[in-house]
Amino acid sequence: MSDVILSTKGLSKSFDGLRANHDINFALHRHEVHALIGPNGAGKTTFVSMLIGRLRPTSGVITFEGRDVTRLGAQARVQAGMAYTFQITSVFAKLSCHENVALAARRLGGDVEAEVASALSRVGLGARAGEIAGDLSYGHQRLLEIAMGLAQRPALLILDEPTQGLAESEIAGFKALIRGLATETTILLIEHNMSVVMELADRITVLNFGEVLAQGTPQEIHQSAEVQSAYLGTGGDDAEH
Repeated sequence: MSDVILSTKGLSKSFDGLRANHDINFALHRHEVHALIGPNGAGKTTFVSMLIGRLRPTSGVITFEGRDVTRLGAQARVQAGMAYTFQITSVFAKLSCHENVALAARRLGGDVEAEVASALSRVGLGARAGEIAGDLSYGHQRLLEIAMGLAQRPALLILDEPTQGLAESEIAGFKALIRGLATETTILLIEHNMSVVMELADRITVLNFGEVLAQGTPQEIHQSAEVQSAYLGTGGDDAEH
C-alpha cells in the first residue's frame, strides 16, 4: 500500500477564464497532519472543493487510496473514506448533540451508541450529549462537526478552520485531540491560526494566487523568504479563502 493517501497532478480550475487554481501537484501522506495555508484569495477553498467533489476540475487528476476519483461526486468520496467538516457534517440545530452524531454514525452501521459516545467524548462534548446543537456556542458547534466526522471513521479527515470561535483553553484541547487522531487517520487542516499550524503540522503547503508557493516542514516554511513575503510577514488574518 502506498504511503500517499491523496494526491493531485496538474490540478487546475478556471471560472469564466479566471484562473482560481493552476497546475497544483500535491501529496498527502498517511497518518500525517498536513496544513494548507495561504493569504486571502489564495485559492484554498477552490482546491479543497475539488478534493471533496464539490467542484469539477478544469484539468488535472485527483487520486485517493490509489483510485482516480477526479469525476466522483461528493457523496461517493464520503463513502470512499473522506470526511469534511462542512460538506458532510453540517449541524442540525434542532437535534441534540447525540442525534447529530448518530446520524453520521449510522452510515457505517455497527454499534451506533458506542460510536456516538466515543466521538462526543473525544471532542470534549460527552457531558453535553443531550443538549440541543443550536444552543451550543459557535466553537462547540465546530467541535460537534468534528465528532460527526469522527463517527464515520474516515481514512481522511479534512478540517476547515476548526479553531475559529474556540477559546484559548479550547484550542489547547483541540491540539491534543488532533495529536491523538493522527495515529489513526490522516488529517488535512485548513487553518489561519499560525501557532496551531506550526505546532500541529508535519508538513505544510502554501498556496498563493492559486498556485503552490512552497511545501515543506513547519521549520522550512517558517524560514522561507517567499512565504514570509507573501503571507507570514503580512501579519494579516486569513479568515477568507
